[in-house]
Amino acid sequence: MTLISVRDLRVRIGERVIADVPELDVARGECVAVVGESGSGKSTTLLSILGLVEGAQISGSIEAFGVDVRTASRSRLREIRGAKIALVMQSPQAALNPTLRLGTLLRRALKRHGVAGAEAERRTAQAVADVMLEPAILRRYPHEVSGGQAQRFALALALALGAEVILADEPTSALDVTVQAEVVAVLRRLRAERGLAVLLVSHDLALVSIVADRVLVMREGRVVESGPAAEVFARPRDPYTRELIAAVPVLPEADRVHD
Repeated sequence: MTLISVRDLRVRIGERVIADVPELDVARGECVAVVGESGSGKSTTLLSILGLVEGAQISGSIEAFGVDVRTASRSRLREIRGAKIALVMQSPQAALNPTLRLGTLLRRALKRHGVAGAEAERRTAQAVADVMLEPAILRRYPHEVSGGQAQRFALALALALGAEVILADEPTSALDVTVQAEVVAVLRRLRAERGLAVLLVSHDLALVSIVADRVLVMREGRVVESGPAAEVFARPRDPYTRELIAAVPVLPEADRVHD
């Protein structure tokens, strides 16, 4: 089942094309990655799906859960944001109110979406458990948790709200390798157990090769290559894609970790 469908998306500021995406679909349980260097239009594409790009000319079709994002009312978009599609940023701590405990932040978000009382407590406890965090973390402030914990809390918040699609903008780039693996493991399990869909923006091709089902490669605002991840990595067609793949560091055999 397709949850997000983008056709002929073009985002322009003046004469400059920021993002030009002919086709992008995200199905239930699928991970689609958008890769490319900084300034390639990856994040703009992501934010366009939530109708969060301002000051630009936007054309084309963006549908999320059957709703036309470009023409939907603000109230209709609020019903989709968070409750259907959640945005997880690179540094979630920067987006969290530093004066509120994490539990308060989560319950306030639920209340804004009409969930309170016993149901809010049930969802909160379940979501925290789903991302393998201890309940005690809800009593902490954002500055009292690690980057990995903050990233998993952002996922817990999305799950508590009932999101079916996660838009993840460089979710592991600020984390060390061990913590990256923890976050990736959580996302994989949620996809398998809940059918969670993920649209991942990343410049980390090593990560993308592990988690993505399909890949779009962007350069200077345009999609230069797309297809199943296995095919794109094994037989890249565009020279730019080949350059990106060639730049992924490979450890010498003696330095690799073996089971």
